[in-house]
Amino acid sequence: MLTQLAVLLLFSFFSTCRAAPYALRLSCGARANVRTAPTNTLWYKDYAYTGGVPANATRPSYITPPLSTLRFFPLSEGSENCYNIDRVPHGHYLVRIFFGLVQDPDFDSEPLFDVSVEGTLVDSLSAGWSTEDDRVFSEALVFLNKGTVSICFHSTGHGDPAVISIEILQVNDKAYFFGSQFGQASILKTVKRLSAGAGRPRFGEDYGADPWGGDRFWNSLPTFGQSADKAISIESAIKKVSTAPNFYPQGLYQSALVSTDVEPEITYTIDVEPNSNYSVWLHFSEIDPSITKAGERVFNILINGDVVFKAVDVVSLSGDVKTALVMNTMVPVDGRSLTISLQPVNSSLAIINAIEVFQVITAEAKTLSVEVDALGSIKKSLQLPSRLGWNGDPCVPQQHPWTGADCQFDTAKNRWFIDGLGLDNQGLRGILPNDISKLSHLQSINLSGNSIHGSIPSTLGSISTLEILDLSYNFLNGSIPDTLGNLNSLRTLNLNGNKLSGRVSAALGGRLLHRASFNFTDNPGLCGIPGLPTCGPHLSAGAKVGIGFAACLGVLSVIGCLIIWYKRRQNILRAQRLAAREAPYAKRRTQFSRDVQMTIHQGTRTASENGPILLS
Repeated sequence: MLTQLAVLLLFSFFSTCRAAPYALRLSCGARANVRTAPTNTLWYKDYAYTGGVPANATRPSYITPPLSTLRFFPLSEGSENCYNIDRVPHGHYLVRIFFGLVQDPDFDSEPLFDVSVEGTLVDSLSAGWSTEDDRVFSEALVFLNKGTVSICFHSTGHGDPAVISIEILQVNDKAYFFGSQFGQASILKTVKRLSAGAGRPRFGEDYGADPWGGDRFWNSLPTFGQSADKAISIESAIKKVSTAPNFYPQGLYQSALVSTDVEPEITYTIDVEPNSNYSVWLHFSEIDPSITKAGERVFNILINGDVVFKAVDVVSLSGDVKTALVMNTMVPVDGRSLTISLQPVNSSLAIINAIEVFQVITAEAKTLSVEVDALGSIKKSLQLPSRLGWNGDPCVPQQHPWTGADCQFDTAKNRWFIDGLGLDNQGLRGILPNDISKLSHLQSINLSGNSIHGSIPSTLGSISTLEILDLSYNFLNGSIPDTLGNLNSLRTLNLNGNKLSGRVSAALGGRLLHRASFNFTDNPGLCGIPGLPTCGPHLSAGAKVGIGFAACLGVLSVIGCLIIWYKRRQNILRAQRLAAREAPYAKRRTQFSRDVQMTIHQGTRTASENGPILLS
């Protein structure tokens, strides 16, 4: 007894010390962190993850987290919009997105759009989604190994995508292991998760489940049909629950549906996408008090009419009554429905506690990262308008490639690459970046009819696969790089309608003339090959520098002479003004001097000049 107690205490200690799984919950459109009742769950504010518009939210279902905001993405901001979340540890994750309705009568009450995770399409909302509890969210189990996760919303022309919350919850790396296809190349999309005999839908938190289970949502299945079954439940403990790697909660096995004599066979049908593989998980625990030992309840399990498990005896397989048993199988489905049937053997009845159905989706291969980076540089440098989108991965999901980017698949590298860039007449501005050469698989570039300025990058000459280069009717200036002559596969070169200048080198012109059609017209400064004006005397670079230097000296000399002339002129005018002001004073002074002199001269006359002096 003491030994058992010690083991329990030790298990409890290590369970307590075990690191918590990574969990990020975003309240979309929220400007501050939010906590929600009754579990006091923390939802982080929605800041700097994406574009779109925050707005007040209408919750379509009572199972939707009690959050008051959402973020919606108008088509004017592009047909693809993504949440790009960094610093996510490598591992296996449950990703869940709750959709919402914008609280405004002017908005479409139920937008329809597609959802992708890491470039793989995981959901396409169809009409009526807002009226069913397990359709108001999308959920997938996916491996993340880049430290980031990209969750994208793709407009389909039926309203603006609107999202209330995003959850990224780490689960055990072996969770839902379903066979040889399990791994990073596969994604499990949740189709149904049902708790049989339960009275209401529940999340893992409602069950008090282990957080490594991912806080799963279990919809309730109170009956398979009228008189077809009866619900039973117990409060006793269930053995072999909440164990790795799936950590199913005990409460899941404390309720069940049991068939009746009226309908001994239990049947449940689920609508699915055709031509797909499905991973089906069935949960059992013998909680019926009328069954006490092995052999008393035996049944076959069929899926779409095929027996997948024969003579199932829950007590025998689990080891005891009130003990959890999980059975999993993979089934291909050609049609649009998946039917699960439990057929009793030897007049016994069937029992089931829970059902999980996942669609197995092959994860899309990504575009070469160096080319994604190059497109990002082009997007920034050419100031691509928001309406073009250019968010997420340019080639996947394949249903929603980037506008203007043509993709091809490289089977050897298991990666997509860009082989065409068609952005003609899109109102682009800015300059062509050198990084365009990193799109090393390009066969065609058409950027005509925009407002691109600056020079033609010489790095274009390194794209050996390029066959068509159309940069016509822009505002490109400078000379044509000689490196374009290295494009041995080039068939068409259109540079007309720009502001290019300079001599087209004989080597470049000769190579182009022999193997490619070209158009250099409407570039007033170009010369040197047939069809263009004849170039004047060719000056070396040193001569051009000398002429420029001499011209600058001449201009400076003229400016200096003008300054000297101006200053001298100002001095003359200043002297004339001073002379004009002093003239009357000088005249008076001259007259006064003359009078003084005359007086002096009169005082010194001789006697003969003054006449005789009379004496009295």
